[in-house]
Amino acid sequence: MANTILVGAQWGDEGKGKIIDVLTESADIVVRTQGGNNAGHTVFIGKKKFVLHLIPSGILRKNKKCVIGNGVVVDPINLVGEIEGLRKNDIKVNGNLFLSETAHLVFPYHRELDEQREILKGKDKIGTTKRGIGPAYGDKAARTGLRVIDLIHADRFKEKLQFKIKENNDILKAFGAKPLSFKKVHDAYREAGDYLKPFVTNTVVLLQQACRRKANILFEGAQGTFLDIDHGTYPFVTSSNTTAGGACTGSGVAPHLMDTVVGVMKAYTTRVGEGPLPTENAEIADMLHAMGREFGATTGRARRCGWFDSVATRHAQMVNGIDELAVTNVDGLDTLDVIRVCIGYRVGSTKYDYVPNDIEAFQQCKPFYADFPGWKTPTHKIRDWKKLPANCRSYLKAIGELSDAKLSIVSIGPSRDQTIFL
Repeated sequence: MANTILVGAQWGDEGKGKIIDVLTESADIVVRTQGGNNAGHTVFIGKKKFVLHLIPSGILRKNKKCVIGNGVVVDPINLVGEIEGLRKNDIKVNGNLFLSETAHLVFPYHRELDEQREILKGKDKIGTTKRGIGPAYGDKAARTGLRVIDLIHADRFKEKLQFKIKENNDILKAFGAKPLSFKKVHDAYREAGDYLKPFVTNTVVLLQQACRRKANILFEGAQGTFLDIDHGTYPFVTSSNTTAGGACTGSGVAPHLMDTVVGVMKAYTTRVGEGPLPTENAEIADMLHAMGREFGATTGRARRCGWFDSVATRHAQMVNGIDELAVTNVDGLDTLDVIRVCIGYRVGSTKYDYVPNDIEAFQQCKPFYADFPGWKTPTHKIRDWKKLPANCRSYLKAIGELSDAKLSIVSIGPSRDQTIFL
């Protein structure tokens, strides 16, 4: 397997959790490199469903080491809850989970600021999960954030938190929000810090040692390409680098040590929250929602749905250097007579075969399509590429070619065994 970066090639929610879980069978270490508990990776083992927010999906397999890297922003109380939830389900979390001492912390004032800023924006809101991720990354960029290494040193933490609570209470008062209790926050976070201390280490050194041993490392991305702070549909993005480069900065593993980039995409397109989605289609959204599909793992919100957008995924291939593609949710299209694929955009008489950087131009883009015949056959029980309906294989080959990357994995359901390797 060597060192593999897995990224979302759309707007997140592409089914990365399932693909990561499948790939971890060949990995020694699984590393989460960015984002926070605004992400949600869903994994089914048999009939049991696990939703992971901060802990890498490798935790569900025996003898795998899991690392929460320096690029992640961590809500300590949420992380404690996630560990406890796994332990209650008889999942071992002891000696196999490592937390970077330089990961930044998410506090209640970050969540409050997140919510107040969304309220203030009104109709121009971003659609944040209100988990405080953006404000936490804001503190990191401003060099005023608190890190895990501060949390586990009681005296240092108390002094730094006092200043941050006072500073942010003044801001919250200006918003008309209630101030936070220093004691309440301090005591809860110190308790979480004591709980998490055995997991804390210098993960950069740990990963460098693993690289020297030629360990197989899987770098687990959260969200998707078009939510990247630099390359996404700004400002309707998250606050971290969700593209392949973020795996290097968020882990401390150098680019030349990376071997493969796997891009995960659905056989159609979805996004949660505000922002452009050129191929959005109410009919396909109603169909998928009626199936019980396309509700956010973190928020439970109904996802916006549309036809497959090859312009966007080709752009994602370029930005990430995607070598191989994993296509998920193919079975969601089993009942359709005709399946449409966006092959370009129009704004008036102007045509685009790439994603415009100007968000206002992108919001005006109208897709034009190529149509493919549906296969009208259930695929969820098929385990062999050659046994997929001919129209299904043709469709998958086409969207792979349009995305400029090699098609290597096809997922036709949420379970581990509902996976076809080409």
